[in-house]
Amino acid sequence: MRDLVDELFAGEEAWVVGGALRDHALDRPIVDVDVACRDAQRAARRFAKHSDGAPFPLSERHGAWRVALEDGKTVDFTPLQGTIEDDLATRDFSINAIAERVGTDETVDPYNGYGDLAAKRIKAVRESVFEDDPLRLLRAVRLEDELPFDFRMIPETEELVRRHAHLVTRPAGERILAELRRLSPGGYRRLDSLGLLEPLGGAIDDRLDRWDSADYRLVAVFGGELRRLPVSNELRRFTSALIRAERPQDDPRSIHRFRRATEPWSLEALAFVGASELSPAIEEARSAEPEEPLLRGDELGLPPGPEIGRLLARIAEEQAAGTIASKEEALDYARRHSGAVREDS
Repeated sequence: MRDLVDELFAGEEAWVVGGALRDHALDRPIVDVDVACRDAQRAARRFAKHSDGAPFPLSERHGAWRVALEDGKTVDFTPLQGTIEDDLATRDFSINAIAERVGTDETVDPYNGYGDLAAKRIKAVRESVFEDDPLRLLRAVRLEDELPFDFRMIPETEELVRRHAHLVTRPAGERILAELRRLSPGGYRRLDSLGLLEPLGGAIDDRLDRWDSADYRLVAVFGGELRRLPVSNELRRFTSALIRAERPQDDPRSIHRFRRATEPWSLEALAFVGASELSPAIEEARSAEPEEPLLRGDELGLPPGPEIGRLLARIAEEQAAGTIASKEEALDYARRHSGAVREDS
């Protein structure tokens, strides 16, 4: 990405800025490149033409454009309104306020970003950084959490975070959720220690470390409060399955009922209720589950309605418990529990 940027825009006033330079200095994979230039739309379309990427406006308000590439990487183009120093003054932390002019070795580093990278420091560019964009409160913690070598906010920046913690709910829910998804358990604990978690509706308990997934951590920290954020329908269902789960007994019938209430997230739900020792029973029940049910609804001779579903569910439970093993036994059970089953089934 950087080579193509250099090839296309050398000789123009275009600068690679921010995260790509930071990650290159830290020998981290680069998944996105930010370019500040005079005509962001023209530059994005030109880059897309030569990279087979898809250009689209990223921010109508700020005039930024993004080119999405096939491998999931992106190149963003933002308008350079004044000097590059003016642009860097609007950024969040010194390690993101570095620029290199395209096609040259010229570097602009007015806030000693490279020095802070070497010292593993996260330092706000100015005192108003969190007032200008409160999402940076979460981003500061996420950078500590993601960057290698134990990066830490300097005391002055940490104090700014604490002082502005009440602003953490102001960004759009989508932006908040995107930052939260990237946090480890340690990142959530850092949010809590800085006073950022409680305003968002979260709390820490021992469930946080029981399962390693971003969605699980969201539910473990926020529970039903997670629905305040613009989560997907899938995540809503996942949340409901976990918070409604009740600890099962170690017997086939109880495991079956637990699976009915929580699949396909039964293992996560076991972790949530503190019963991970029953995971082998869940796995065994999954592997033993028949590919086809013993009976279909149209074999029961009942009029359409919820009674069919209830009866089939009870038959499936008896099969899981080992009291029913054949179609004939299932039909016999159905006859004993519903007089409407056909005698000639």
